[in-house]
Amino acid sequence: MCPTSPIRPLSRILYAVLVLCIFAGEHRSSVWAEVPPETLTQWLEKSALAPEASLKETQAYCAARVPKMPAVTTLAEWQTYAQKLREETLAKTVYRGQAAAWRDAKLGVEYLDDIAGGPGYKIRKLRYEALPGLWIPALLYLPEKMSERMPVALNVNGHDPNGKAADYKQLRCINQAKRGIISLNPEWLYMGQFALPDYAHYRLNQLDLCGTSGLAPFYLSMKRGLDVLLAQPNADPTRVAVSGLSGGGWQTIFISSLDTRVTLSNPVAGYSSLLTRIGVTADLGDSEQQPVDLGLTADYTHLTALLAPRPTLLTYNAKDNCCFVAANALPPLLAAAEPVFKLYGKEANLRTHVNEIPGDHNYGQENREAHYRMLGDHFFAGTTYDAHEIPSGDEVKSKSDLNVPLPEGNATLHSLAVNAMRELPRNPALPATREAITQWQSSRRESLKSILRYKPLVATAEAISKESVGETNIVVWKLDLQQQWTLSAIEFTPSAAVGTTILIGDAGRKTLQGEVQSLLKVHQRVIAVDPFYMGESALGKRDFLYALLVSTVGDRPLGVQAAQLAAVADWQYAAHPREPVTIQSHGPRTSLMALCAAAVQSKSIAEVQLHKSFGSLKEIIEQNKMVNETPELFCFGLLETFDIAQLVALSVPRKVVFPAPSERVTKELGGLKDVYKLLGVEYAPAP
Repeated sequence: MCPTSPIRPLSRILYAVLVLCIFAGEHRSSVWAEVPPETLTQWLEKSALAPEASLKETQAYCAARVPKMPAVTTLAEWQTYAQKLREETLAKTVYRGQAAAWRDAKLGVEYLDDIAGGPGYKIRKLRYEALPGLWIPALLYLPEKMSERMPVALNVNGHDPNGKAADYKQLRCINQAKRGIISLNPEWLYMGQFALPDYAHYRLNQLDLCGTSGLAPFYLSMKRGLDVLLAQPNADPTRVAVSGLSGGGWQTIFISSLDTRVTLSNPVAGYSSLLTRIGVTADLGDSEQQPVDLGLTADYTHLTALLAPRPTLLTYNAKDNCCFVAANALPPLLAAAEPVFKLYGKEANLRTHVNEIPGDHNYGQENREAHYRMLGDHFFAGTTYDAHEIPSGDEVKSKSDLNVPLPEGNATLHSLAVNAMRELPRNPALPATREAITQWQSSRRESLKSILRYKPLVATAEAISKESVGETNIVVWKLDLQQQWTLSAIEFTPSAAVGTTILIGDAGRKTLQGEVQSLLKVHQRVIAVDPFYMGESALGKRDFLYALLVSTVGDRPLGVQAAQLAAVADWQYAAHPREPVTIQSHGPRTSLMALCAAAVQSKSIAEVQLHKSFGSLKEIIEQNKMVNETPELFCFGLLETFDIAQLVALSVPRKVVFPAPSERVTKELGGLKDVYKLLGVEYAPAP
């Protein structure tokens, strides 16, 4: 440009304006960067929730969904109800997915060598298949004097690392054999010979994710044990007993209530009603004791009543140092069962025994003798019978003595899940036309809602505290979600906000100070929140057992989380209808919640940004995760119908972004470009 050009003054003006604009933009960005990190952290740690609010809400939520005993007045009414209850509980809780085929499979029993027992009996080693490929090691205690028809007893046990070699269990089996009872002593998963990581009970939920009941291997182990006993040539099908301690008490009530071949039941310190468990944290049970959807049909009160009119001895301990203290557990069970036994005119068949000395968590001699008395009164009535324990302590054998060889490659809970996931999800292909995609999304969205047990929520917001830091306004909100759930949300609003980002993370919002700072720099309003079970919404001690309980009463933690996030998005969209709402997650767990929220949401959510997301739900099983670590990931049947790719396809036209995607994300989601193209949306998964 010539120095004397008349344009020069104008160019200087334009240059000055440009510099001012750049400076203003840089200055505006620096304001957000200058919010002190310690200030952000302090606000992220604030809460509008009362102490233990999330726990109390979860307890109330579950309690409202526990089924009550029916008001039946005649025996005919009860019998009709009982038959339907057994059928529905087996169908909806036990025999789901592949378990229906397992139930009907022809399975093997292999008898091995006999070993010397003691005076009057011998021990036969055997193994039997609970389901195809899963062999259970067991011991058959056979009286030397065999008669034409003899009582049989299934002796199950709980969380004892000694398993079938536990001394109190051996003594019970020995005493039964010396009294003329054929006794089966099977191993329980994760105990004794099964004390291996892949049999851990918290891994059964890997099967749940695949749409197959993780409870089924436990139930079928008991059912096949009864099959073995009743196949003995001398077995009397009218005298069939089941008993066990703790987890064995749970096994006893479960098999005895649902399998009417059992004619005498003696659970020992093994269970309480779901309502009792809700208020007594020590009573909350493992995955098999709080199985998915049991509470849609029955509480343990119902299962106790289903024992009528068969002889039943409910044994509890007065000062139990583990769980199921007699004073807590017994009253609701008796209140449910006594009227039903009365309808049959068999009130005397329902008995209780409370152990006072030692009164701790035990199946010691006094409890065993109560068991022997029950057997004598109902299996040996009219004969000379002594219920005192026959001293047999010197006949108790070591673990190695009682070891039963198992086939190489015996199935585990984890291997069953690995096999189940191979053909999942079913019908994974995506439609190839715009019309077909739209129809697919409509039908599959309803399927997803059903799997998540999704119930839409509406958030009502109350501002609890406010402050301004520079040009950032900060508000603590209390969000009431239809008087079911309460969340606190921390809002950070810069001047001239251009959008809203809901921020969540696996480690809780208090760890996301850096992410808040970054979003403020680009003029995003930030809503930092911890959905159900996460961060400040954690449930405290033994929290995952309460998450299991949510599934037991028929809902899903993942569905609750997705509904909460959708409600927060709706609240923000209503407040700022011209600003797009984004959910940004940090971690695989919150990424799944965010993706599910987007997949079922139809309006408020414009975009999800998933940091460190799974590329496939199969990674949960491949990484051999357990439900006590990440309970929401094991949503029953989710992988049966959806993997991450299908959930993303369901979310289109929303933008789904995977910043710094893993190789698995890139591999699994590469085929989604056509779906985006068909719907006229920019392909988003890989930024």
